[in-house]
Amino acid sequence: MTVSQADKAKKFRALHEAPGAFVIANPWDAGSARMLAGLGFPALATSSGAKAGVLGKRDGKVTREEALANAKAIVDACDLPVAADLEKGFGDAPDAAAETIRQAAAIGLVGGSIEDASGNKDKPLYDITAATERVAAAVKAARSLSIPFVLTARAEGFLRGQPDLDDVIKRLQAFEAAGADVLFAPGLPDLAAVKKVCGSLKKPFNFMVGIKGKSFTKAELEAAGVKRISLATSLYRAAMTGLLDAAREVKDKGTFTYLDQTISTPDFNAFMKD
Repeated sequence: MTVSQADKAKKFRALHEAPGAFVIANPWDAGSARMLAGLGFPALATSSGAKAGVLGKRDGKVTREEALANAKAIVDACDLPVAADLEKGFGDAPDAAAETIRQAAAIGLVGGSIEDASGNKDKPLYDITAATERVAAAVKAARSLSIPFVLTARAEGFLRGQPDLDDVIKRLQAFEAAGADVLFAPGLPDLAAVKKVCGSLKKPFNFMVGIKGKSFTKAELEAAGVKRISLATSLYRAAMTGLLDAAREVKDKGTFTYLDQTISTPDFNAFMKD
């Protein structure tokens, strides 16, 4: 690749400072990364669900080593800035989140997110004090780097059975005060909630597209105050839906009409390197 990590980091930060909203697309491997880069997206991000699917696992069951290996393949595939879904930092202690950020930067990433979901079904969220300490440790690690690494902090209440908008805002404000560069609350129910969250923050807000009935247009999200729009597992699920539809046609009908809708080999190869 011809673009340095430092230049990628500067470009990524500049996207958050420019007017309007931008879409950060979520590939799941090197090939999908090259295709999305070829289409002109300005930056890419990994998806915890998509990288798990590639490994035949469920979301949340991927190790730090597996997550970073997937991210490195995407980083190495293109010249775009790449951020990563780093889940809870692959450990409960603040030091675990900090170490994950250091390792993320070491493989070429220029951004990453730390969430407040604990992975404990009996207590799905860290309490706000512990969650903020974890974000603060990740921020400290990011600031120790030689590049302007973009640290995103996620409040997961709406995905973890605790859909309390006031609590989500309180957490995001605490993460913002702890130094997070971008705030993120996946699963917000409507545009009114999105607008309320954005209006409660000074830092850029990331909205996640991918939930039926809770995904909105770029124009609507921009008007509500969103800066960054991520696609989560939605592109991966779209690709896997195509796989299932085609395979079921073959298995159940013995026909191959799916071929009429597929990209040609030369067009596909145009996205790949020699």
